[in-house]
Amino acid sequence: MTARGAALLGGAAGALVTAAAAAVLAIAGVFDSADRSAAPAPTPAPALAPAPAPAPAPAAASVPAVGRVYRAVSAGVVSIRAGAGAGTGFVIDRRGRIVTNAHVVGSVRRVRVQFGEEAPPIAGRVVGRDRSSDLALVRVRPGTVRGGLRPLELANSARVRVGDLAVAIGSPFGLPRTVTAGIVSALGRQIDAPDGFSIPGAIQTDAAINPGNSGGPLLDRDARVIGVNSQIETGDGGRGNVGVGFAVPSNIVRSVTAQLEVHGRVRRAYLGVSTGVAPGGGGARVRSVVPGGPAAGAGLRAGDVIVRIGREPVRTTADVGEAVFGARPGQTVGLQYRREGRTRAADVRLARRPAQAAGGRSVP
Repeated sequence: MTARGAALLGGAAGALVTAAAAAVLAIAGVFDSADRSAAPAPTPAPALAPAPAPAPAPAAASVPAVGRVYRAVSAGVVSIRAGAGAGTGFVIDRRGRIVTNAHVVGSVRRVRVQFGEEAPPIAGRVVGRDRSSDLALVRVRPGTVRGGLRPLELANSARVRVGDLAVAIGSPFGLPRTVTAGIVSALGRQIDAPDGFSIPGAIQTDAAINPGNSGGPLLDRDARVIGVNSQIETGDGGRGNVGVGFAVPSNIVRSVTAQLEVHGRVRRAYLGVSTGVAPGGGGARVRSVVPGGPAAGAGLRAGDVIVRIGREPVRTTADVGEAVFGARPGQTVGLQYRREGRTRAADVRLARRPAQAAGGRSVP
């Protein structure tokens, strides 16, 4: 799936908007007010005759499962305030490391972290941020946390399946530790990062995610983190949930936090192409090539269809993003592509990704 447009919403900060064909994705910050009313659930009609045993309820309707997840992990979910912006985070170890979104912390070096509504906020230090994955790592001193730290476990997001239970915990509209639940609606979505490049493999969910949920965990039925809630579909430009949210998968979280801990940043590789759907399917059609970039130097041009990168086949444009996202600057990869009915090959030495995508476009 091609990358979607995004609007950065950071409290009092200005909004950066990238146009999308049908709607807008909002990277959730926090708003000053919210409609907190709730409609009552409908009452089922009485049965007139003995009914057969009901079919198993869908995972999203399993209230006891949601309650177990919440009780297991809510103490490890925090509210974060960074200047005028705010969002959510969660503890990942007993050394005081906390994961959140890069757009939540922005460019600040110090944040305020709150564990629950009763505890006073404590100081947190931003260890590092990666705008290309929209992830950041914050550290607090363990001794300043009342009741101690309750780390959350990262799941293997490669094992997540469509239809699995998905539980979100965060601070929507400034309401700490709010829990919502749904299912995993789709996998392998491609969304735009704050730097204009694409984040591959995002998890789509219908669990209610709203402004302020950014940086919070999306969890499975075993209370393990499968993703970091980062963006929502806002339909016609509204600010609330419409049942389509996106989370950065936990396997990316694991890789990024390890690099942020050591280096404070992540070095990203760069191919320098914009791709789209190939005619007839199978492969990714090159829409444009960045002048002077690695792909241009290897002879690729608009209209070529990339069918393989390294050992991995390319079936969709998202496969290109994933391959480059997981590579290193300076690494040489083999490309296979079709041009005018013939299959060609080229070796491309990947460059270091620039700070911002050219022209605001999502270019891996």
